[in-house]
Amino acid sequence: MIANLEYATLQQIWWILCSVVGSLFLFLIFVQGGNTLLWQVAKNDTESALVMNSLGRKWEITFTTLVLFGGALFAAFPKFYATSFGGAYWVWMLILFTFIVQAVSFEYRKKPGNLLGAKVYELFLLINGTVGVLLIGAAVGTFFTGSNFTLSAYNQVTWTHPLRGLEAAFSLFNLSLGLFLVFNARMLGAMYLLNNINFSALDVLKARLRKAAWLNFLCALPFLLYVLVSLLLMQGFGVDEAGVVSMVDNKYLLNLLAMPLVLGLLLVGLVLVILAVLATAFKESSKGIWLAGLGTVLVGLALFFTAGFNQTPFYPSKADLQSSLTIYNASSSLYTLTAMTYVALGIPFVLAYIAYVWRQMDSQKLAAHEVMNDEAY
Repeated sequence: MIANLEYATLQQIWWILCSVVGSLFLFLIFVQGGNTLLWQVAKNDTESALVMNSLGRKWEITFTTLVLFGGALFAAFPKFYATSFGGAYWVWMLILFTFIVQAVSFEYRKKPGNLLGAKVYELFLLINGTVGVLLIGAAVGTFFTGSNFTLSAYNQVTWTHPLRGLEAAFSLFNLSLGLFLVFNARMLGAMYLLNNINFSALDVLKARLRKAAWLNFLCALPFLLYVLVSLLLMQGFGVDEAGVVSMVDNKYLLNLLAMPLVLGLLLVGLVLVILAVLATAFKESSKGIWLAGLGTVLVGLALFFTAGFNQTPFYPSKADLQSSLTIYNASSSLYTLTAMTYVALGIPFVLAYIAYVWRQMDSQKLAAHEVMNDEAY
């Protein structure tokens, strides 16, 4: 059956699969958000140990998902991977560096005799959760605002800005999207900790986390509103039937109206996040992470679909419109996508295994006596 699928259908399927992985990653950065909350919510060694060990159980899943997202893009859309990573390498190198220091920090923060001390590694975690997440948001923002590259007839990339991708963070739209992700990750991190920790005799920590979830939602709100309003009003990049790229007024609003399912994903996702915040802050619920997580995934899917479907270049070029990349001119060959699709049939089993391990890992909430007697992080 897969062998009979049309080339264009396979290209669309793989954009959907990459979008799913990318959206899951936007949810899983609750680990990075939780890292940034450490100094705000933990006021003694016991509370710090609980926060670090709770998040330490999940950081590898986030890192693996980031690598999987990059790998899926490389395999399915190699021209995008070569253009972005080959031209905007400073922004990607900085993002990867912040995630590497996160891994090092979790492993060495409490190692006996470490030279830097726990506070330095905690600072690295703060950098990962702020700078790293902000730059990821700015990179995603370029799907809508465009990047500074040109492609030759032989697909050789020339980046036309000396900052090599870091310039994306100086766009107000990209910066707003990045800051929204930072505060949303912090909100998700607070909700996750509320769900994962046994707060016996730690009601003060629980109250701080509820307050953190509410305050970070309020901080995220103006950036989210700016991104949404800008998205609906801004000029976008469109491709006609002849493959010519041009600027189109209200392109992304037109995309949402042309794809009501995507608009529905966006609206439902936003509603779920709001309901989760209200339940966490005012109903003392500890399960808000699941509603907010699902909402974040749905909003992420809506953004990726809006950027890639309905005759829209998902990686547009500001320097040369005709160098812009679509899911059709940036993808792998028919043979490669067909072979990858057969392999992708195993994805549901992998996801089921991850869900099973997650459930087993969190079957009992993390208690203070566990981390103080045998602290891992």
